[in-house]
Amino acid sequence: MFTSKKLLITGGTGSFGNAVLDQFLNDDRFQEIRIFSRDEKKQDDMRNRLKNSKVKFYIGDVRDLQSVEVAVQGVDYIFHAAALKQVPSCEFFPLEAVKTNVLGAENVLTAAEKFDVQKVVVLSTDKAAYPINAMGMSKALMEKVMVAKSRNLNDEKSIFCGTRYGNVMASRGSVIPLFIEQIKAFKPLTITDPNMTRYLMSLDEAVSLVFFAFDNGDQGDLFVQKAPASTIHDLAVALIELFDSKSEIEIIGTRHGEKLFETLCTREEMAKAEDLGSFYRIPADVRDLNYGSYFTEGDPKASDIEDYNSHNTKRLNIAEVKNKLLKIDYVNEELQNWNLNR
Repeated sequence: MFTSKKLLITGGTGSFGNAVLDQFLNDDRFQEIRIFSRDEKKQDDMRNRLKNSKVKFYIGDVRDLQSVEVAVQGVDYIFHAAALKQVPSCEFFPLEAVKTNVLGAENVLTAAEKFDVQKVVVLSTDKAAYPINAMGMSKALMEKVMVAKSRNLNDEKSIFCGTRYGNVMASRGSVIPLFIEQIKAFKPLTITDPNMTRYLMSLDEAVSLVFFAFDNGDQGDLFVQKAPASTIHDLAVALIELFDSKSEIEIIGTRHGEKLFETLCTREEMAKAEDLGSFYRIPADVRDLNYGSYFTEGDPKASDIEDYNSHNTKRLNIAEVKNKLLKIDYVNEELQNWNLNR
């Protein structure tokens, strides 16, 4: 599929873009990988670090269709990872979240259709299922835009599909780096609710989900990878034990826009989801605007199915959390530095 093809990664200087480059930089399946983002400093740092002519850099913003079209022209595949991801930022500036996460995604898909891109995978989040904050709402709308655009494509030259995954462990702005910094500063680990659960997914697992969508995605499909979860309390304890720290745990209360647990598949989606072993495939809703079918036809299965969330998925104990943490390069590097400097 990928032989001598061109790949574009929007938001490509982030954690996801770096992980994709690690896998494909010395692989002959792509003759060119384009990095599209608005941060020239991060692009310059990446360019100097990689020093690889296969990687091409495009400055622009997904909010600006013209700059998107410049980057998309001649591309075969797109990973759309550009987004505003911080829950508090999106809560205070919801229109900014809409401009990037919704309208920006529409620009990428519009350009992809115009230039006959073969496949686009948009990256979504568990916060898009039953969203309660602006970040999740904007991502849920992004998913709806992807499905609507896929339904209305005039031909089958392009396929639009998506992925939805939970928290990526140790990604920028996540709780693991915060806990480690608090341990290093000999401060208490601040947790909002000890019973709060979150999926634990590595960056490599998130990348493999996107590749699975590339291999198997049909028009409008949304893919979810099954993942284990942990309570925030057990995650904090696991890090304290790994670092042999005397830090205590301080409960600060649930923050604005936070959920007790995260959902990857809603009950309504589970009623039609296809179980693919390690993944769920949620097919697109292909009903037309014949409103009668919404009221005269139903699905009795939906009443008997529960959603797939971080409370009812496989729950890791503290030892299992520690094992998963030790598979993360960032955690190992911080642990090594901690032990050397003690």
